[in-house]
Amino acid sequence: MGYRVAVVGATGNVGREMLNILAEREFPCDEIAAVASPRSTGTEIEFGETGKMLKVKNIEHFDFTGYDIALFAAGSGPTKIYAPKAASQGCVVIDNSSLYRMEPDIPLIVPEVNPDAIDGYTKRNIIANPNCSTAQMVVALQPLHEKAKIKRVVVSTYQSVSGAGKAGMDELFEQSRAIFVGDPVEPSKFTKQIAFNVIPHIDVFLDDGSTKEEWKMVVETKKIMDPSIKVQATCVRVPVFVGHAESITLEFEDEISAEEAQDILREAPGCMLVDKREDGGYVTPVECVGDSATYISRVREDPTVENGLALWCVSDNLRKGAALNAVQIAELLGRRHLKKG
Repeated sequence: MGYRVAVVGATGNVGREMLNILAEREFPCDEIAAVASPRSTGTEIEFGETGKMLKVKNIEHFDFTGYDIALFAAGSGPTKIYAPKAASQGCVVIDNSSLYRMEPDIPLIVPEVNPDAIDGYTKRNIIANPNCSTAQMVVALQPLHEKAKIKRVVVSTYQSVSGAGKAGMDELFEQSRAIFVGDPVEPSKFTKQIAFNVIPHIDVFLDDGSTKEEWKMVVETKKIMDPSIKVQATCVRVPVFVGHAESITLEFEDEISAEEAQDILREAPGCMLVDKREDGGYVTPVECVGDSATYISRVREDPTVENGLALWCVSDNLRKGAALNAVQIAELLGRRHLKKG
């Protein structure tokens, strides 16, 4: 016996990826519903590569009664309206937006890192999926933290335009084409030209000069891993379509060598170590697209602090940073609580 699953925001980048991954991982579904805004109602969307077509249902009229799990990829606005409705109708919500992540009675889950925290979902019937850049980072950091206890993290991100949705991807494409043919370039989705440029600004600015994206990485890492870890983040948008990269510097309480870290990461769940100290012996965003792993390269000791390491981390932000993590949460929920399939 399988589950009845709804994917809310099914026509967007992340929603489509959720459908792909549910099919790819053969998640035990007796029924799958594609749900989206009224403008998408009645259109058809493929369920992964199964050949099965799903007719999109209108979120405004959708009844979650009898559904076991709803994967939300609809943004904070619709989620604020419809997630509590789904939860009240007995459906467990796994939400990809930032709306519920820092609510104290809602678990924020990365299954490789803090699976036990999922047990708290019963308080509100909602589970939060972390920010894309946080998700891949904590997968890489948790096994090292267990070994030598991380005191401080300094991270600079190189985030692809797909993190800003279809509009971000379209803008990079249109600007790149315009530059090649000599047409004027006008920013719309981003604050400055993104083609052949980098923008040190993701989300809104806060009073302390950081951006909300940077704040998310700080507070989410503390909630998922350990509140005592100090985190400093600089988040940058780069002209890459899919795949986030991160340069991470770590300071530990206990001694840990680069070789020890490599051995740990080689065996860590969700991690793939590709770290050859030669030309091309590392992973870049282009190579991680469509893959589920969090890739780690360039592991080396940082001589500027006691017990320091530096590393490079790359992952497909539409997968581990969003859709895959949500499906993994659903799998974890099934194993521990729902007991079907």
